[in-house]
Amino acid sequence: MDSTMEGMLDTYLLETESLLDKLDEMLIADEKIGDFSSDDVNEIFRIMHTIKGSSAMMEFTPISNIAHHIEDMFFFIRDKGMDCLSNEQKNELFDLMFRSEDFLRGALEKVKAGDPLDENIEEFAEEINNFLAKISGKESGNTKTASGAGRAQGTVERVLPNDPKAIKFIHVFLDQGIGMENLRAFMIVNALKEYDLDFRYYPSDMDTNSETAQVIVDDGFFLAFEKEEVLEKGEKVLREQSHILSYEIVDAKKSEVKTEEKENISVQNPKQNKEKEAAPQPQNTQQKSTAPVKQSLISVNLQKLDSLNDLVGEIVITESMVTSSPVLRMLPQESLDNFMKSARQLRKLTDDLQDIAMSLRMVSISGVFQKMNRIVRDMKQKLGKDVKLTIIGEDTEVDKTIVDSLQDPLMHIVRNSMDHGIETTKEERIAAGKDAQGELILSASHTSSEVIITVEDDGYGMNPEKLLDKAEEKGLLYKPRSEYSKKEALGLIMLPGFSTNKSVTEFSGRGVGMDVVKKNLESVGGAISISSELGKGSTFTMKIPLTLAIMDGMKVNVGDTIFTIPIVNIRQSFKIDDAEVVFDENGNEMVKRMDVFYPIVRLNNFYGIEGKYTDLADGVLIWVEANDKSCCLFVDDLIGEQQVVVKPLPAYFNAFDLKANGINGCSILGDGNICIILDVLGLYSQAIENE
Repeated sequence: MDSTMEGMLDTYLLETESLLDKLDEMLIADEKIGDFSSDDVNEIFRIMHTIKGSSAMMEFTPISNIAHHIEDMFFFIRDKGMDCLSNEQKNELFDLMFRSEDFLRGALEKVKAGDPLDENIEEFAEEINNFLAKISGKESGNTKTASGAGRAQGTVERVLPNDPKAIKFIHVFLDQGIGMENLRAFMIVNALKEYDLDFRYYPSDMDTNSETAQVIVDDGFFLAFEKEEVLEKGEKVLREQSHILSYEIVDAKKSEVKTEEKENISVQNPKQNKEKEAAPQPQNTQQKSTAPVKQSLISVNLQKLDSLNDLVGEIVITESMVTSSPVLRMLPQESLDNFMKSARQLRKLTDDLQDIAMSLRMVSISGVFQKMNRIVRDMKQKLGKDVKLTIIGEDTEVDKTIVDSLQDPLMHIVRNSMDHGIETTKEERIAAGKDAQGELILSASHTSSEVIITVEDDGYGMNPEKLLDKAEEKGLLYKPRSEYSKKEALGLIMLPGFSTNKSVTEFSGRGVGMDVVKKNLESVGGAISISSELGKGSTFTMKIPLTLAIMDGMKVNVGDTIFTIPIVNIRQSFKIDDAEVVFDENGNEMVKRMDVFYPIVRLNNFYGIEGKYTDLADGVLIWVEANDKSCCLFVDDLIGEQQVVVKPLPAYFNAFDLKANGINGCSILGDGNICIILDVLGLYSQAIENE
């Protein structure tokens, strides 16, 4: 595949996936109220029309054909209105549309993987056709009429419509047994209208009078033209339409007949269908609806954004190297002042460039959240549980890379909550004093440095003792059972191979899933914590950095080692006297700030390095906070604030779980030295909670 085709394929996949995401949101929302609005019916029709045309252009015939059948179905629904369907038929329509969406997404996954598409789609296409026949009150068409068998063969006797202004007619015959011939004919009429052609059609009430269907079966329908050039354009468009057996050009005055045979185009002949679908779509209508979007949005390859961020990061490092160069000390004071003035302007421009570069990668998390709607909907039906999904903060924006890595963890947590968390029956919930309907709350919010995502259910909750029993049975405990805290016991569900299910189901029981959650989150610098109260429910909290590229930090040193503490985690830095230090019941040092006592963590002792000072009065205390955790870090000196480019640690460090020990990554300083970036939450957890 050449670069041009690769670009077209990327655009096709992006646009089609966006359309299917939009379709999914509409299906989920409309199923809750049990009906489609007229606007949504029109939108689904347009979505399928677009997918049909673009897929045909790319020669993905199975996708194009299925989209075409759905388009036909919604053409009928758009024409007759949703009121023509019973409640049972509406439920069938929703199920059929969800399965259609799954089919189209599955086909797109094959396209991405480079696998051949399944050409055998007749069974699913027939299912759509049967439903269309059912709601239209007709049987699925295999019936042939006697008049249809011998038509379109040479000159036929006909009665032309009474249209004195017409100079010529096109007499059109449709394929035999297609059903709803009046609506099929009206779709062809609409296709010609999209080109702003001046013509009339007969029967003129084909779109509102169902009795005209039999007239069209027996005698066909007519298109009347006043100008030869308009007729020629109309004939070109007509050649590309489906379900046409033949058409004839008839002189209105002399009644002379020009017969054109048109091969029957159907799902059963993919090659012909491909040629038909590849026809150019009407341009005038399309430009009106999409031109404003094309002026304000542009698709950019994610690799180019990655390269841009890397380049900006290098600019930050180089700018720091220039401004901290020892050569500057040799300049006269006046020259140095002028240089520093220019350097400050450069820093401002660099900061603006960083902000813009990072904002290009920020996308809403709503797309991932909406996909959880579909998972909950499907599991509700298969598990027979009545559960509602509440979404909060779906407009929260995070880095594109992080959004992509969030989908799998969220899916596993939601499925785990649906399968294990929510009670099996309504009676069980009512007996526990809860609402009959379970609730799953998916929320997102962000601080200045990280996104916090929670998945909360109001189900059984988790029993730490039962989790320890299962882990002990499977040999997964790594220390004596009595030494496990409640938090550590709940964390056991993240171990590979851990499952409380006694049998393997469609959704769980294989001991995989939650370990994937932890691994995926750690790969983007995130962490997960679990809280649960027996009988009331469980909460999974994920904390993920807003971006992985650049951060503002305070450089400090402990001995010869330089650390960077994120500015967003620092509340205050101060010096104290020995008299201000108090001790808790375990002999741990604490200091009072704003009427609250906070523990002191000596970084030299925690990391086993030799510091410059051992007396607290000689060094500096930095009061740090992450979420609801606060402590004071003891360091030798403050070096100063600086923006740093976050570099991930080499892969071979993963085995040491450095994030759990408060190390989030590293950075290269202006003088070429490497400094460690601290993770305050991990540091607090290891130094205070697990001491």
